[in-house]
Amino acid sequence: MGRLSVTLCGIELDNPVIPASGTFGYGVEFAELYDINCLGTFSFKGTTREPRYGNPTPRIAEAESGMLNAVGLQNPGVDAVIAEELPRLKKCFHKPVMANVSGFSVEEYVEVCRRLDAQAQVGWLEVNISCPNVHGGGMSFGTDPHMAAEVTRAVKAVTTKPVIMKLSPNVTDIAQIARACEDAGADAVSLINTLMAMRIDIRRRRPILANVTGGLSGPAVFPVALRMVWQVADAVGIPVIGLGGVSSAEQVIEMMLAGAAAVEVGAANLTDPWACQKIIDELPAAMDRCGIDNLRDIIGGAKQWEKT
Repeated sequence: MGRLSVTLCGIELDNPVIPASGTFGYGVEFAELYDINCLGTFSFKGTTREPRYGNPTPRIAEAESGMLNAVGLQNPGVDAVIAEELPRLKKCFHKPVMANVSGFSVEEYVEVCRRLDAQAQVGWLEVNISCPNVHGGGMSFGTDPHMAAEVTRAVKAVTTKPVIMKLSPNVTDIAQIARACEDAGADAVSLINTLMAMRIDIRRRRPILANVTGGLSGPAVFPVALRMVWQVADAVGIPVIGLGGVSSAEQVIEMMLAGAAAVEVGAANLTDPWACQKIIDELPAAMDRCGIDNLRDIIGGAKQWEKT
């Protein structure tokens, strides 16, 4: 194992850097810019049973130190992903990919997970129970521990690959949700998804987003995400994937010191398509400055001060 390598649910990654779902498409677009095999893996676009055209426009709004999105899970549906996207991806990405799954009912989660679990290219299933930008599904499953556990249990019953439950920060106690998922059989959790937010056009006197609210991402959310990763890593015994506002090698290290076994990078990919490649390239020098020999040895390392 190299000094950047980590293990996620029994699968070795060359490094812990994972582009987050919704910011990296199905990988092919970024493969035109650089060799995406440098990544640990990536989480592809949230996939539902049927094609979705997403929310009405406008569905992007700027914010200080971040952005709001209310895309609404636009995707071609699981049939097209299996028939078209995965074969295209196979030509340019030679590692297991993380399949991100969204749904509007337990039955939909089950069906999409079952179908993607059968695909040889898929290494993990990241089950999104935390999307704040759709109505009638998404985040509603992730704000109640009983519903989160129900989805987890149902998906685990039809899958053989590691199941990662993606958690919402829009809750009072995210550790409680994480524990419910772990108790129901989740192999890992990822957090955080975006924070509910809005902007108003003061000249038109109406919300900027057609959906009224959207999900806030970018540098502004990093301290919140770090705090929640710290709390959840204390609360569960399964791996935690940290995400939310990560845009540098130093922040990857910070997330891992808080307890993350791997780190997803989201909005940074939208402002700089080479963000993940740059972070990976910069990690060895950042590790040297911090006196770190191997990343896998620092997971949860900041918690050691409590014992001294």
